[in-house]
Amino acid sequence: MKTILISILMAGVVVAAGDYSRRRAPGFSLADNHYQQHDREDYIGKVLVLDIMSTTCPACGKLADNLAVTKAKFGDKIGVLSIVTMPDNRDMAEKFARDHKLTWPVLFDSGQVIMSYLKVTPSNPQVHFPHVFLIDRMGIIRNDFEADEEKLITPEGLAAEIEKLLK
Repeated sequence: MKTILISILMAGVVVAAGDYSRRRAPGFSLADNHYQQHDREDYIGKVLVLDIMSTTCPACGKLADNLAVTKAKFGDKIGVLSIVTMPDNRDMAEKFARDHKLTWPVLFDSGQVIMSYLKVTPSNPQVHFPHVFLIDRMGIIRNDFEADEEKLITPEGLAAEIEKLLK
């Protein structure tokens, strides 16, 4: 009976994770608007919220506002990084950061990091913005969400997912 209960609980954990979860987060080192490099490894020991976004995406703006509330709630217990790719540029990213009062870096990717997180291949060529990855203190992707998922609609939903990883 105990084995069945554990199996059921584990199945619930697997179902709860997004399509790109339950694996080591791909490494990267990307520059921000101030030409400072940010490496995923710099966030080992913290929960990292990795936001793949576009500055022209309305859902990305809503998510950025929710992330600002979430970052304010958790402070230094979490790290937040947003990643953009072409056609976004430095001016667009700076305007987006100002408009949404971002307190974390916006990083520039030529596409390779985004492709590795979203497992883009010829048979899976799509990229949807925004997409959030929750990476635990050890560098494992524990969950991922697209903007239309209920957990990202409110800061409370995202905070609940982060609190699970902080325990």
